Amino acid sequence: MSTDTLEQQDTTTDTGDHDLFAHYALKKDIERSMFEGVEITALCGKKWRPSRDFTKFPVCGTCKTILEGIPE
Repeated sequence: MSTDTLEQQDTTTDTGDHDLFAHYALKKDIERSMFEGVEITALCGKKWRPSRDFTKFPVCGTCKTILEGIPE
């Protein structure tokens, strides 16, 4: 399973702390979002359209825990 990290844009009605973190999502979903502009779902369930520089934000703890639990 291939994953990558991108930060979310505040475009959903789901507000709160999730907007302060970079989230993990499937690489194929991130690529699709970048080309088609569609909303994707992070491992933690957050829905967003990636747009900002994810390196400026800490990684979502929930996404990190889920990713660490996935066998390689």
